[in-house]
Amino acid sequence: MFKIFNLYIPAKMTLELLVDLAISILSFALATWSVYVMTVGKQDFSYWIQQGFYPLILYTALTILLYTALGVYRIDAENSLRSFLGRTSVAFAFVFFPVYWFTLMFTEAGSSFRVLAFAYLFQMALLVLIRYIFLRQTALSGMTRRILIVGNGREAQALSRQIMENHGTSYSIVGFYPTQQNDQPPVQLAGKVFDENTPLEQVVLDMRVDEIIVAVREHRGGVLPIRQLLEARILGTPVHNLPTFYERLKGEVPLESMKASWLIYGGGFTQGHIRAWAKRLFDIISASVLLLALWPIMLLAALFIKLEDRGPVFFQQERVGLFGKSFYCLKFRSMRTDAEKDGVARWASTNDNRITRIGAFIRKTRIDELPQLINVLRGEMSMVGPRPERPTFVDMLEKDIPFYAIRHSVKPGVTGWAQVRYAYGASVEDAKRKLQFDLYYVKNNSVFLDFFILFETVRVVIFGEGAR
Repeated sequence: MFKIFNLYIPAKMTLELLVDLAISILSFALATWSVYVMTVGKQDFSYWIQQGFYPLILYTALTILLYTALGVYRIDAENSLRSFLGRTSVAFAFVFFPVYWFTLMFTEAGSSFRVLAFAYLFQMALLVLIRYIFLRQTALSGMTRRILIVGNGREAQALSRQIMENHGTSYSIVGFYPTQQNDQPPVQLAGKVFDENTPLEQVVLDMRVDEIIVAVREHRGGVLPIRQLLEARILGTPVHNLPTFYERLKGEVPLESMKASWLIYGGGFTQGHIRAWAKRLFDIISASVLLLALWPIMLLAALFIKLEDRGPVFFQQERVGLFGKSFYCLKFRSMRTDAEKDGVARWASTNDNRITRIGAFIRKTRIDELPQLINVLRGEMSMVGPRPERPTFVDMLEKDIPFYAIRHSVKPGVTGWAQVRYAYGASVEDAKRKLQFDLYYVKNNSVFLDFFILFETVRVVIFGEGAR
């Protein structure tokens, strides 16, 4: 796994993307050849290559972008063939019309429909044979990293469970190296526990360990075999603590194992004038483009809201923004006008009876958030960032959750890392989990990560995933 523009990119994902790139090119080329063979005409194959060159580039680029947006490369995505083919087929459906239109408008080829139809058939066949079956049995299985967990307590148990349930194709646990944790009761570990009298560096060499993860909450008092960890590190084996490994593994920062010293001395949290200028330019351009493209949908949403109960179309609510400053967040109204007639602030819940019929639809498709593009143009929000929360909830959560105020060091967003990575929830526990994703974003924010989150938002909208 490596890091590009503050975003962790698994080696597995990189290989899959390169293979998909080759499959897309090969599928389009085979489709062009098939239509050429079936077509009786005066032009030779070089003419077809010339006419299909730019459509091929567009086809390949859009395919890879949409695979990324629809979650084809997500490590924690559903692993079934049905889900894989469903997402790749949806991507092809979005690719078809732009490539077909481009071919008709800018080339002389008259068989673009047949070429794309054959391309789809070839692409699905090659994806199943090469990508889903052959690649998983050969190259990807050889990319599994062997890790040794230092620790034998609850943290080690939770880490091993997380890896085995969600990341078994990327990591293999060779075992656990015990530490002196007298304040914790013994736990059942799913794997080999090495003898503490065996030198750790010997375990690393004998078991061909690629990485060591220190899964211990308290590091003081001689708990850790510091000298042995140093020896292993000198041998070239990377050693990571829990927050660093979880940040890379899950794209979040775990509150339970995080300390202020890690935030202070660790990397990330880069802001600066250039970053602020680039993000503001990105916000203005993307919000303007989306408003121009989506105004018909916004007009229809406003019309249906008005027809359902004759109430106001828009809903303004006080939210906490950058550095704790309040602003009024604009949304399409999705609840009854008397949703909080008693004046008590409440989180929206799943199947909330205060939500109107049209409100349920616009919430599920995120149409209710579109008026916040105006907040973006005003400079009160960004396209990407932690979701803004109400002052009442912020006061409560800052008392209950450590480091909660850190999320206010960047502008709140229309969409965010927590929204594309965490399922719907509305409670203090859900707020804690979302904060872990928000901390990852604040720590690693970049324009590249913003682009990636916007792509992921497409998946959330199409497949109804993510959080509100």
